[in-house]
Amino acid sequence: MRQASNTLRRLDHVFAAVDHGSLRQAAKALRVRESSVSRNIVAMEQVLDMRLFNRDVHGVRLTEAGRAWTDLVRVHYEGLQDALAGGDHRNQDARTIRIGLCAQMGRAFVARLVERFHYRHPDVTVAIEDIGHEECLAAIRRRRLDIVFAHGLQNTASCRSETFAQERLFVLLPRGHPLADRPAVRWPDLAGASLLVSAPSQSDLTFLEHIAANGGPIPQICRASEATVILKVQLGHGVTLAGEGFARAVAIESAVWKPMQGQGSSRSIQAMWLESNPKRALLRLVGTARNMAPAKPLEPVINRSVKGAPPVTSKSADAKQA
Repeated sequence: MRQASNTLRRLDHVFAAVDHGSLRQAAKALRVRESSVSRNIVAMEQVLDMRLFNRDVHGVRLTEAGRAWTDLVRVHYEGLQDALAGGDHRNQDARTIRIGLCAQMGRAFVARLVERFHYRHPDVTVAIEDIGHEECLAAIRRRRLDIVFAHGLQNTASCRSETFAQERLFVLLPRGHPLADRPAVRWPDLAGASLLVSAPSQSDLTFLEHIAANGGPIPQICRASEATVILKVQLGHGVTLAGEGFARAVAIESAVWKPMQGQGSSRSIQAMWLESNPKRALLRLVGTARNMAPAKPLEPVINRSVKGAPPVTSKSADAKQA
């Protein structure tokens, strides 16, 4: 039994490294030390007598033999995870859809999606929670969440990602900022400013570094919650970004939201889910999202009650603080 437990733990660490491309990010997702991830991967390589990863300063990537092995083993590993989670009725409840939201993007789209979905399927409960970008894959693979809405997602083994809409970016400025009276802001207007971002994905960083290289603001990664980032903006320590839905729904004291204008002023709204997830309700939710007209401007649901509103739970601590 102990040997089986060790093997499963090693598999957890191997696939976390595969999904994140970094021992540090894998350790963060698993909530263990980086040395533990490295040690378990080496132990698995010794058992297999095979080198699974090439390691360098940029992270880890599968060797050719490692890719062939992980592709073969992945489906069995995930099947075992499902079997071990079989007693968790809460997460396997076919009449509950668990949605994860990553960053302040796509929230107005998700609000309209949930409202429309509930109109068609009133017997299904929708639970919504915030999740960090680095945790998305693990949460989907282990079916802690059924679907995650974010941006910068890519198709990966056994998971499907799809773009459903575009959302305009808004910038949060201190109320006394020289641009606060402008109807809209362009990237060059923010040249040299500190653009505060919390836990960005690699896609976010690539996008923001490109903007900075072309005369835009300079990204500054904050090891803080989104609520703390907003507080820093209020104190005049920089600016930050959010999607239109969040910006129109959440007023910030001593600060003002302004729409971005010009090239690079919008981001895609994507979703990721596990292709083998057996819930029919999930397939119906994805179908509803596909049928929603993306051309219509995203209108956030603000301070209004919807007759027959869906039973929705939320775990967003930052939203309460903001």
